Amino acid sequence: MAKTLLLIRHAKSDWGDLMLSDFNRPLNHRGEINAPEMAKRLAKKELFPQQFISSPALRAITTAKYFAKELHINTADIILEKAIYDALTSSLLEVVNNLDDRSNFTALFGHNPGITGLVNYLSNQEISHMPTCGMALIKFPFDQWKMLSFCTGELVFFDFPKNNSFI
Repeated sequence: MAKTLLLIRHAKSDWGDLMLSDFNRPLNHRGEINAPEMAKRLAKKELFPQQFISSPALRAITTAKYFAKELHINTADIILEKAIYDALTSSLLEVVNNLDDRSNFTALFGHNPGITGLVNYLSNQEISHMPTCGMALIKFPFDQWKMLSFCTGELVFFDFPKNNSFI
């Protein structure tokens, strides 16, 4: 069965506490509003990933948990993958290529610039910048994640919180 990958950049994070490490930055108020809003957009389109995989950074895992709640997925089932944090496109591709083939629809929560780079690499699109809580859905004609590579996917949609034309 074909594979579908939903790439999501974490929601807007808080820079208020300069004593916190980058890894431990929480979401700010806008991020806490945008994450459930974006998940609701997926639900309206009846898009329900079978698997969630996330960077363990606080802002990414918090975003994933908001999506899980809205999409009725057990937050305990979110897979934390440390290789996603601060990853370049090539590292993210390696994570995706090693996903469990039992899942045909996976959501990956990560960071820029890697997320934007992976969208462009897999779909040969020119998205200049994935905004916070932006998401891109890419479909592939393969039944194994290891087959995903340069320009093998079709970008089905690209959406972000300030995009009013998606709904």
